[in-house]
Amino acid sequence: MALVRDLKTGNWSPAAFVHANEASLGLQVGGEKVFYAILLMHTNAVRMLTDAKINFAGEARGTAGDASAGEEGKISLTEHPVLVYNDRAGLYGGAAIKGGAISADDEANRIYYDQFVSMQDILFDKKVKATDSALELVKRLTEHSKKK
Repeated sequence: MALVRDLKTGNWSPAAFVHANEASLGLQVGGEKVFYAILLMHTNAVRMLTDAKINFAGEARGTAGDASAGEEGKISLTEHPVLVYNDRAGLYGGAAIKGGAISADDEANRIYYDQFVSMQDILFDKKVKATDSALELVKRLTEHSKKK
């Protein structure tokens, strides 16, 4: 899910759904559950949500319980100032070459808003209103961002 904050007003956009896909090839064993929060910290970086971007990377990582360690190198077709937070749990070890992409989930957005709307329409053009659940998410994000 993606939300964009207007720098002038401080208001958040309605929620837009995204696909995150990844494929990897390498020596890997185990399993893990991962939750990501990706913060795009620059206005130009936020525009990447309207176009699919593909990244290629290599990594060596291990996870045991809720502790994770590893190294990775990335080659990106575009550079964006981002902060990535993740929460991992499970038992996993491996080294792999990976490729992935983030793109709009047009079908989920159509179902959620009961009409076809693009990422541009939702995040920047104000063509839909935020739902009650999106407003609750914004409220919680705002509360947590104020905590020190």
